[in-house]
Amino acid sequence: MRGDLIRVLSTAEEKANELKLDGYEPDVVLLGKEAYEFIKAQINEEFGDEEEVFELSGLKIRMLDELGGDAVVIDSKALGLGLGGAKRFKVVL
Repeated sequence: MRGDLIRVLSTAEEKANELKLDGYEPDVVLLGKEAYEFIKAQINEEFGDEEEVFELSGLKIRMLDELGGDAVVIDSKALGLGLGGAKRFKVVL
């Protein structure tokens, strides 16, 4: 399922670039449990490992069960200081 992995990685990078264009410095991707398991399965299938995933496109991964199959790329230093600083996308379609 290389296509699914490429789709997720390119979407995460796209959202990070959108944040950079808005003046933010994205450093974390929040993943719902379903999204994390989906990405982990794709990476393990591609590379043949059975290891945990700690980064996605250079962004640290943090789990947030409430997101389900979604992910949010954030600038952890700017989040909560006003509007912006986060971009959400769907991982599990």
